[in-house]
Amino acid sequence: MPKIIVITRGGEEKDVQAMPGMTVMQIIRDAGFDELLALCGGACSCATCHVHVDPAFADRLPPISPDESDLLDGSMHRDAWSRLSCQIPFRAELDGLKVRIAEED
Repeated sequence: MPKIIVITRGGEEKDVQAMPGMTVMQIIRDAGFDELLALCGGACSCATCHVHVDPAFADRLPPISPDESDLLDGSMHRDAWSRLSCQIPFRAELDGLKVRIAEED
């Protein structure tokens, strides 16, 4: 089964089984990572599912939308690899995707 690699705010790295068709946010949340709040449930109306994506996977992700970019602009921890995990649909091509949960704002 495909997987994603999640790095917690404390630096702990954990492999998580990933089901194609789910979003990265759903996969992380369902794996029990309490650091990823996902308060809006994936509606792209908050930024509590902010992650930093491994640059090696950046070109495999869908383009960032203006709404996603606007929400990320409100984070003090935004960088070039910032994404909202609710906006990343997991596909088999993303097997091995590594994300780090962003610091809380």
